Amino acid sequence: MESKDDVVEEEALDEGEESQPSASSAIKSEEEELDLTSRTYKAIVEHGMQGILQSQLWKELNLTSRDGSRLAIRLEKRGMIRREKVLENGRWTYRLYPIRMPIKTASIRNAPCLTCKLVEQCSEDGKISPKTCRMLEDWVRKEYSANKVMMKVEAKSS
Repeated sequence: MESKDDVVEEEALDEGEESQPSASSAIKSEEEELDLTSRTYKAIVEHGMQGILQSQLWKELNLTSRDGSRLAIRLEKRGMIRREKVLENGRWTYRLYPIRMPIKTASIRNAPCLTCKLVEQCSEDGKISPKTCRMLEDWVRKEYSANKVMMKVEAKSS
């Protein structure tokens, strides 16, 4: 958990005050910094819309509180995450939430249009059309039924 000093330091960073890097901080190349930013965002997204406490995230990524705070602030300024100040076990910290979840292609992976031999002839008002395609209709029904079952399972486990 972060101490009160960590939250105060982050608030100073939020206000645009840049503190000098400590002697123990290693200077990272832009490529390493980009990789670390990407890993941080990916880890936040993996925790979904329930978010993750930033202290937990720093432990997972083996970061110092200072480096982790800077990464979170950077992601927040880019509009990729939302930081919410929360009281956790009697201490103030931040919970990090992704603003948008990445699009998953699983929902269209088995769409018949992707392998259809008639896709070149298919158009909205053509003889072959998504409006009249039996394969597309069957696929939509199947996906809907499968997702309906998944939603019920998730609701029961929550």
